[in-house]
Amino acid sequence: MGIYLNPGNDAFASILKKDIYIDKSGLISYTNRVLNSSRMLTCFSRPRRFGKSYAAKMLAAYYSKGADSDSLFQNLKISKMDNYKENLNQYDVLFLDVAWFISIASSIENTVSEMQDSIIEELKSAFPDIIGPSVHSLPVALLKVSAATGRKFFIIIDEWDALFREAADDEKIQKSYIQLLRALFKGLQVTQFLAGAYMTGILPIKKYGTQSALTDFREFTMLEPGFLAEYVGFTEKEVLDLCQYHQLDFAKANKWYDGYQFDNIGHVYSPNSIIEAVVNQKFSNYWTQTETYESLRIYIDMNFDGLKKTIIDMLGGKKCKIDAGTFQNDMTSLRVKDDVLTLLVHLGYLAYNDDSKEVYIPNEEVRQEFIRAIKNGNRRELVKAVQLSDKLLEATINMDHETVAEILEETHDMNTAPKFYNNEQALRSVVVMAYLSCMDHYMKFEELSSGKGYSDILFLPNAGSPKPALLIELKWDKSAPGAILQIKKKNYAQILKKFEYQGEVLLVGINYNSKTKKHSCKIEKYLKK
Repeated sequence: MGIYLNPGNDAFASILKKDIYIDKSGLISYTNRVLNSSRMLTCFSRPRRFGKSYAAKMLAAYYSKGADSDSLFQNLKISKMDNYKENLNQYDVLFLDVAWFISIASSIENTVSEMQDSIIEELKSAFPDIIGPSVHSLPVALLKVSAATGRKFFIIIDEWDALFREAADDEKIQKSYIQLLRALFKGLQVTQFLAGAYMTGILPIKKYGTQSALTDFREFTMLEPGFLAEYVGFTEKEVLDLCQYHQLDFAKANKWYDGYQFDNIGHVYSPNSIIEAVVNQKFSNYWTQTETYESLRIYIDMNFDGLKKTIIDMLGGKKCKIDAGTFQNDMTSLRVKDDVLTLLVHLGYLAYNDDSKEVYIPNEEVRQEFIRAIKNGNRRELVKAVQLSDKLLEATINMDHETVAEILEETHDMNTAPKFYNNEQALRSVVVMAYLSCMDHYMKFEELSSGKGYSDILFLPNAGSPKPALLIELKWDKSAPGAILQIKKKNYAQILKKFEYQGEVLLVGINYNSKTKKHSCKIEKYLKK
């Protein structure tokens, strides 16, 4: 059992001992199927907080000759599948955490050479009669071991793209790293010493032109997770079971953390956010515990044509079509708006619908990150939109209907092209976007079945918030008082009973006159019967 060669199973054992563990061992059934085949190279990229390192540690515990892991897997799904015993602890495993190597290297420029030297040194200690002092190439060392022993290696690389992120502008470092990876995973000799490989990181494999730098890898990404989609994060059933067991409101969990969705699997949630909500027994924004909004702000501030409007549209609930094919799978070769939006998908800030080729903000947690990034960014138009939203919420709570109408007017003129003025969906998008500030204090619901119809928009205060609930009804070429009347007549406020809400409620009626291009507003306190 070594540091890099044939690690033990302690890391995975500690994961199993945690209060919350979701069984994702089915992933091993896939890697078992492709062992020693033309599809033995797997790269599975996904955002931070989505369990990448957990999966890598699980695979290491399963394959490593340096561990006896049967007891760890006995109660997991993989133990019931074919080839479980056949491959359990049967391979020489190399486990490389690239982010860790960066942290201990004498300099980032020396990371690749020092990483290779450290691994070779350990291989020499394990196989002193096979690897002589003249060997300084990791692929050559592996080839010599395999030729002498007949044993093959399973290579696991965690945070494989860390160098591309930490040395984003240094092509020399990146090329030396890619050269090492190509030597490990590309060529006829590779099949002599390699049984399989699993890389995980945030970014897909770097492109050069239209080709991947490592063409033999089968890639699974946030754009195309394929049949590994259920291992991207927690599935809806897994979250539902957790909420029932720990007595959490699943509807709120859905609103806070749902939004990523894949074919055949359905909805997928960020594991870290769900686990934190369960442990803390509280729904909140847990992204800030793992990274700041700074990374998002950098990309929002990029001055690409159409980026500002797209972000505003998405904050208003719209989905926006993109071409993801131009993205070069790095953080520096960003040339057009779609490159930025595709990168944000890989970072987890946007979700992607493969059928419609559209991106959107997945949930309230991520939406709050966008708002924080905008408030502290350099895009004046976006900052102004948020500032107007702050004033709009204040005016609404103060029942200042004239100011509400004026702000909606300005927001509509600022963010909606004239060709959309006679589109009813545009009114909804503008109103939702205008109330951005509500996201810090409220849960937003649209088109909820209530009373004798469907209420347009409900902003329900977060637990402990002193702010009133806002029940908003929209009208087109009618009247704001008529919108209030409809809320009362159809008893839309009945929906509040479902949420066991007992606080103050404001009824907000908003009308848009398509001829005058003017908004009007009426606000009343709801008098409970």
